[in-house]
Amino acid sequence: MISLKKAFLYFLLSIPVFYACNSHYTPRPKGYFNINLPEHQYQPFNQPGYPFTFDYPVYSNVTRDSCLFDESADNPYWINIDFPDFNARIYLSYKTIGGKSWYKVKTDQGYKDSTAVNTFENLREDAYKITFKHSVKASSIEDSVFITPRGIGGVFFNVGGNAATGKQFFVTDTTRHFLRGALYFDSTPNEDSLGVVYQFLQKDMDQMINTLQWK
Repeated sequence: MISLKKAFLYFLLSIPVFYACNSHYTPRPKGYFNINLPEHQYQPFNQPGYPFTFDYPVYSNVTRDSCLFDESADNPYWINIDFPDFNARIYLSYKTIGGKSWYKVKTDQGYKDSTAVNTFENLREDAYKITFKHSVKASSIEDSVFITPRGIGGVFFNVGGNAATGKQFFVTDTTRHFLRGALYFDSTPNEDSLGVVYQFLQKDMDQMINTLQWK
């Protein structure tokens, strides 16, 4: 079992060097405003047909990604976890490894539809690319490999500074399931004013990740 875990961790960390060398953490002093926070309580998300289950906060709402109602989606399992009291949202996007994704490719005549097969390596690289796009505004980006108590592996990103997102992650079994999450606020990013809320929602994201199971 230990050797399998070591192999899994190595697999997750086998990323392009130009991402890994930028992966560092620089702590900064923070100042916070007083915010009334609810007690952490959770309920199960276990919808029929979905390939995953997890616990999410009772003070949040689960909604389907709005783009799914405007065009045909390559995956119907993309959902949002909305936090109305904080004007915050966790975007969850799921893809099947070995399945197909639809893309818009720019041409001289405009855009055309294109398809590609999802590989673990490509999905992992995309997750790093999306996170490190915020390096322009970020003061630091820390990536941490983990394995949950239920044996599911992934990587968690802490993005410091005034980037649009402060926390992102992905979880996967490397063979079939790949789920990515990103926390955003519907407000001007400010690390100091959002610090307490980030810490509060960190516990909720930890609970979601640690209770996640594949179907």
